Amino acid sequence: MTQRARITAILAALDDVYGDTGRCYLNYDPAKNWQLLMATILSAQCTDDRVNVVTEQLFAQYQTLEDFAAAPVARLEEAVHSTGFYRNKALGLKGCAQMILDAHGGQLPGDIVSLTAMPGVGRKTANVVRGHIFGIPSIVVDTHVKRVTNKLGISKEQDPEKLEFALMKLLPKHHWIRYNTQLIAHGRKICKARTPDCHACFLRELCAGPS
Repeated sequence: MTQRARITAILAALDDVYGDTGRCYLNYDPAKNWQLLMATILSAQCTDDRVNVVTEQLFAQYQTLEDFAAAPVARLEEAVHSTGFYRNKALGLKGCAQMILDAHGGQLPGDIVSLTAMPGVGRKTANVVRGHIFGIPSIVVDTHVKRVTNKLGISKEQDPEKLEFALMKLLPKHHWIRYNTQLIAHGRKICKARTPDCHACFLRELCAGPS
């Protein structure tokens, strides 16, 4: 089987098991799409479940961009403390709110340049927003995507940005955004970092390195 045929079979199997909708695991109000930007900032080095607990209270307390921009940094630090790296994250939330208001008229931008110019926003966060909010084909590289992609042998790139661009060449555009959510599900249920259950894996015969 060629590498391209193997990747096609892997993607089809992921669709069969996890669906092809590309669900987002972070909670936000679609009418306030900037909430996804903030939730994704908080998700760095933190579980989605923990972020969803924090943002339920956070978004109830700070309901507008203006609320975040005006909030004392110390208050935001207290609110997001349990997500880790809370000082940088609090500064990111406040700074992003202010930049959206000042530079974008209160509207969340969808282009990669504007998004990554915001404090605390890298390509991963920007691509989550682009894919889920604006429907722009985007590759999101997080720890699950890197680990499972490497293990499957789809790509061995270790640098997240290099892996992103490698996957853009290897995967069809229509699969880009859901590849992330599918590998999150697979990484949580089967291909776990410390105890991968290779014998129960439906991708075992297609994996480059089953154990």
